[in-house]
Amino acid sequence: MNWVLRFLPADKRQMVLLAQSIVSCLDTAAERKAAINYGVAMLRDGKVTVSEWSRFGSKLGLLRGRNEQIRSR
Repeated sequence: MNWVLRFLPADKRQMVLLAQSIVSCLDTAAERKAAINYGVAMLRDGKVTVSEWSRFGSKLGLLRGRNEQIRSR
């Protein structure tokens, strides 16, 4: 993949690297597929609601509920 990134403009390369780092946090192929499919559907109309962002963030493991304990790193 790195050789392909060399041919992309810097801004596109950074977007791909960001997406890779976010998706790499997901443990299984099923989790990755579900998150990617939801993200594509969420962005289909070009508008994202706060609840959609929240749901997407929770699918990615980026957001936690108020009562959920923070995992140690």
